[in-house]
Amino acid sequence: MKHADGPLTSEALGEMLCTNAVVVRRLFGGLRDMGYVVSEKGHGGGWVLARPLEDITLLDVYRAVGEPPLFSDLVSRDHPECMVEQAVNAHLSATVLEAEAVMLAKFGKVTLAMLAHECEGPARAKSPKGRARVPEGSPPRASED
Repeated sequence: MKHADGPLTSEALGEMLCTNAVVVRRLFGGLRDMGYVVSEKGHGGGWVLARPLEDITLLDVYRAVGEPPLFSDLVSRDHPECMVEQAVNAHLSATVLEAEAVMLAKFGKVTLAMLAHECEGPARAKSPKGRARVPEGSPPRASED
């Protein structure tokens, strides 16, 4: 959106994000409610940034889209009377809460401008399979094959 010549439609954004325009409208509605984007109706309308990328963190986006779960539910409730299950669940729950706190703290330190800068750098060079290369020192990504 930073480099767009004008407003981007939900359809165009959906195509870029490989999702449906309805999903874009739902997510961007939360971003609009928080003042990060505005929507312009009518011919030539669409979504535009309302604030500089430097002023928006991943934590802001996470909150604006409804704070979806960061981890799947690891706690089993198959046998709530089982002492082993209770003990495991207590430790899993505590660990997940700690991990979420660490992730959210990191989200608060990463601005969209930082991400945009990473996308504009040498990391955009394509690998032989057509995928963007991961910069040296970055954590490995899960295989998409």
